[in-house]
Amino acid sequence: MQALPDWLAPLPDADAMRSVDRWAIDEQGVPSLDLMERAGAAVAHAVEAIEPDGPVTVLCGKGNNGGDGLVVARLLRDAGRAVAVVCTAAPAELAGDARANLERLPGDRPIRLDGTSWEEPAGNGSGANGSGEALPGEPVVVVDALLGTGFAGEPRDDVARAIELAARCSAPIVSVDVPSGVDASTGVVAGAAVSARATVTFHAGKPGLWIAPGKLHAGTVHTVDIGIPRGAPLDAAVGLLERGVGELLPRRDSAWTKFRSGQVVVVGGSRGLSGAPALAARASMRAGAGYVIACVPASQQPVLAAAGTPELMTRALVEDTAEGALVPEAAEAVLRSVERAGAVALGPGLGRSDGALALARTLAQELAAPLVIDADALNAHAERLDALAARAAPTVLTPHAGEMARLLGRDSAEIEGERLSSVREAAARSGCVTVLKGDDTLVAEPSGRVAVSAGGTPALATAGTGDVLTGVIAALLAQGLAPFEAAAAGVWLHARAGGAAVRAVGAVEGVIASDVIEALPRARAAAQAGGWRETRKGDTR
Repeated sequence: MQALPDWLAPLPDADAMRSVDRWAIDEQGVPSLDLMERAGAAVAHAVEAIEPDGPVTVLCGKGNNGGDGLVVARLLRDAGRAVAVVCTAAPAELAGDARANLERLPGDRPIRLDGTSWEEPAGNGSGANGSGEALPGEPVVVVDALLGTGFAGEPRDDVARAIELAARCSAPIVSVDVPSGVDASTGVVAGAAVSARATVTFHAGKPGLWIAPGKLHAGTVHTVDIGIPRGAPLDAAVGLLERGVGELLPRRDSAWTKFRSGQVVVVGGSRGLSGAPALAARASMRAGAGYVIACVPASQQPVLAAAGTPELMTRALVEDTAEGALVPEAAEAVLRSVERAGAVALGPGLGRSDGALALARTLAQELAAPLVIDADALNAHAERLDALAARAAPTVLTPHAGEMARLLGRDSAEIEGERLSSVREAAARSGCVTVLKGDDTLVAEPSGRVAVSAGGTPALATAGTGDVLTGVIAALLAQGLAPFEAAAAGVWLHARAGGAAVRAVGAVEGVIASDVIEALPRARAAAQAGGWRETRKGDTR
């Protein structure tokens, strides 16, 4: 697998982070206790930033994550705060650096979830918090140091109970490295999981902090330096899209013609769905394509021609007049129309008639141009992904979770629960770059490399914005970008245009897809001028 490009910030998984820690400790001579001390200090700082006064409850597991929590407890007690330290395992089970920090802890010793001391025999749950139905300490902030980046699966026993009690507490939660219950390597949440106000993660972000559903539990992510030397061998196959991807966007020069700027052909449309190909075509224009043709059913051609985009060329295709949908016989006319095309966008507004789906399958097999497959052209390949592997030309698939479920023959809830593995499977089976849309849009290569959008753009949760993304990616393919780069840059530009549209109309809820299209040039100009700030609020790397 190729290394990540410099426009992706590495998101190492658990194995990669273990290797980094071993390198720092064993090869660079950094004391592991020093790393833990700096980690705990960063979390304590985050606690103070949320609530500078009042009692704190620190929930500790028995691993190094719990050791970090013990550092937090010591530092906050040293600052004069009341801190209840709750351990889900007997302190005698702690070892290594966690044990060393237990011995450094001043004041009261750790207690059980029911409020009783671990130094006393287990009682009947009638300790400091009565029946054990609430966290001890009446905290204004809870520190979650239960499970670390190596966790996978479902929390059990007292750890699951601690997560449940934390969820009942009204106090904000600060998680150490990763919210407990979230798989840091994938974002999978198999059982109970902490929902944090903030997560303080160390050295580098983790995939599970940026990929749903784990992302939805992380709150604001703070990535902090804990003293790992520069040059650490960070082997990551997943990366977070950064502003540098904007440098990939092609720029016209005086020697370009309208064809050198990229010719895009959009194939789709059906009765009642003429807006989708129009949006994709307009988005291609605003994303830089110099010549765009919309190939639509004959009955829909005058609709698009009257839509107020005189720059858009249209072609009338043979249709089933009863359904107002394309038929397989339209393939020949499409193939003639794409002879000079730099890219084809197949599927917007296509509909699900048998004829239209058959046409989509035929074109996917026969088109020699770079291709973006979206909407019902994806549904035409439900449980037929392997057929796309025969394509020689660059191909990008852009499903949302429901379309991905149909492609893989799964339930959409399963896709949403395992987004990373789903997008990788689809890319590997199809041989195509695959874009799984969402706030955490994922762009996967067949090799397994994945780009993750930081998201934070709820304005895009409206009809038609998927068609806009299809048009943007097609324009970038037509201008010569490779499929992974075109998809990643398109996703990034699309998200920034969503943010620019909000600023233009004044409210997230008022944004429509056409607003996003109109914002594309401003978003591009701001990106190329260095005017965009990254969306990772609180990132202190």
